[in-house]
Amino acid sequence: MNWQERISVDSNVCHGKACIKGTRVMVSVILDNLAAGESHEAILRGYHIEEADLQASLHYAAALASERIIRLPMGVA
Repeated sequence: MNWQERISVDSNVCHGKACIKGTRVMVSVILDNLAAGESHEAILRGYHIEEADLQASLHYAAALASERIIRLPMGVA
């Protein structure tokens, strides 16, 4: 999937945060909902987005994670 087709960053929309194209739904909000255990269906209904938007958000997060290493203290699993 090419997440760039579904996610945009515009300094005039949501203070330049990554959003689903054509909306003000921030990718971080979608990811926060997923992390909290919210179902895909509830997120899709609640934010009026498509499954492809949700998948693009996950791909975007994966791309960001692959670019950065966060060091954890010893003993943290």
